[in-house]
Amino acid sequence: MAEFRSFPHGIERVLGIINWLHRNIEYRTLSGSPNLSAYDIIQRGYGVCRDLAHTAVALCRTFNLPARYVSGYVPDIGYRGPWHPERFSCLLRSLSRRQMAGLRRTDSTSRGSGRIRICSGYDAVNCAFTTVYGQAQLSNFEVWSYQVDPAEVSIADPIDLSKRLCGTPEIRFPYTR
Repeated sequence: MAEFRSFPHGIERVLGIINWLHRNIEYRTLSGSPNLSAYDIIQRGYGVCRDLAHTAVALCRTFNLPARYVSGYVPDIGYRGPWHPERFSCLLRSLSRRQMAGLRRTDSTSRGSGRIRICSGYDAVNCAFTTVYGQAQLSNFEVWSYQVDPAEVSIADPIDLSKRLCGTPEIRFPYTR
């Protein structure tokens, strides 16, 4: 795609790809299918976050930009938007800056502190939220997320609800690297 060649190789081109997707591919709920390729998504002009992330990864790889497909959870800690809060989402991880970027219009690249990576891999097949063969009935599903002080809690610690920072309207410890 010739329009991406005008961007310098690296994160500028990755951002150019993401912006192009935002302008040209409509996010359309319930339109996803595991049988669609990045080419199919570009041709039809719409998809779900899985399709957008898969297409972004494919476009990055076209220009020899290292990228991974990421499945994650976006709890929106310290931020509430006009869309449905706290949702599963598919993201692009640019390996040139080790930064995750949401592909929905509502996912801001500046709110990386609220993103929880569940898994990352080469494409959507490596990172499916679920793969079900046969009949299955989901009876219950709950996810809890809350902000903690990283000086007091590490990822290996057992869950201690007394250390959560509830009722905080702003992010106290923004994610920086």
